[in-house]
Amino acid sequence: MRFMIMVKASKDSEAGVMPDEKLLAAMGKFNEELVKAGVMLAGEGLHPSSKGARVRFSGAKRTVIDGPFAETKELVAGFWIWQVKSMDEATEWLKRAPFEDTEVEIRQVFEPDDFGPALTPALKEQDERLRAQTAAKKNR
Repeated sequence: MRFMIMVKASKDSEAGVMPDEKLLAAMGKFNEELVKAGVMLAGEGLHPSSKGARVRFSGAKRTVIDGPFAETKELVAGFWIWQVKSMDEATEWLKRAPFEDTEVEIRQVFEPDDFGPALTPALKEQDERLRAQTAAKKNR
């Protein structure tokens, strides 16, 4: 099972305040534990929403909305993708993260089989081909 772990934004992260050396070192140590255990597939921090944009879809109309965005508590400042056996295992790993005053969300990532019969053999083949192409580009 794969899970996305989303670190919520804060006033500091939205203001572009970078973490200090102590937090970076602690996070580096935690990430090393995740990698050594074969849990971490990806993980990145995100720039503030002031450097972002949203695209609103309404029928055929597309509207681009430039950041920053209100409601900091609803924004994501960083993420991991983990592969673990269960939500319980993801939760146990997350409890070990070097955070103090924040909230972090865990969401399971859909796997192809989760889509049932709607994912036809042709669509499944396409998905597998695209994943292989993505992995090949990543390994360059």
